Amino acid sequence: MRQVSGHTARRRFGQNFLVAPGVIRGIVDAIAPRRDDRMVEIGPGLGALTEPLLACLDHLHVVEIDRDLIARLRRRFPADRLSIHEGDALAFDFGSLGAPLRIVGNLPYNISTPLLFHLAGFAERIGDMHFMLQKEVVDRMAAAPGSGDFGRLSVMLQYRFHVECLFPVPPEAFDPAPKVDSAIVRLIPRAAAERTARDEEVLARVVAAAFSQRRKMLRNTLREMIPADGLTALGIAPTARAEDLAVADFVALANSLS
Repeated sequence: MRQVSGHTARRRFGQNFLVAPGVIRGIVDAIAPRRDDRMVEIGPGLGALTEPLLACLDHLHVVEIDRDLIARLRRRFPADRLSIHEGDALAFDFGSLGAPLRIVGNLPYNISTPLLFHLAGFAERIGDMHFMLQKEVVDRMAAAPGSGDFGRLSVMLQYRFHVECLFPVPPEAFDPAPKVDSAIVRLIPRAAAERTARDEEVLARVVAAAFSQRRKMLRNTLREMIPADGLTALGIAPTARAEDLAVADFVALANSLS
């Protein structure tokens, strides 16, 4: 395993540490932190973002699972400026930190998708989110209907958030360098009036079923939920595939079942 600033990067935690000063400045500029922001950083690691964020904030929360990194953070930053929450971000109750919450982080690529779904559950308490992610994941998050990247992740995140890819980040910006390109993405929660699904759990089930076999037509993937004539009644062609539908179409499908 590779040593970075005296720390052994752990593969099981998906650790790739951001080291490029120009990229770090670009991320902080995109976040534009204000003194009184209620902000939490996921996976602060060696503190590459933590330090410049704290220079702009009165206080910062971080969620970190690696005990060695936690010890380093405690030695480096005073407790009255930095609150460290030890544990897995996948199980962390972000609602416990109050609202509106700004969330940032260089997310571990091996848990990025389930973590995004976990965070979506706190959308009503979030002001915005800025993340470093594998570019392939960002492409899926921001994909438009009709593209090969458009899928379950696209629909469920775009239903709750405005998603914007800000800029790409090359592998050499990290140590150790990952084998993939990365990108910075911004997510801003949609207003309640924009989220018109009567039951979001039904929406999630419809989307999961529709994309379960994405090359099959909707009349096949959704036949257990809604008949072909029911699709037609909603203005949706039974021969269409999931990637052909807009987010609003999935909401209409879910509402017809609620």
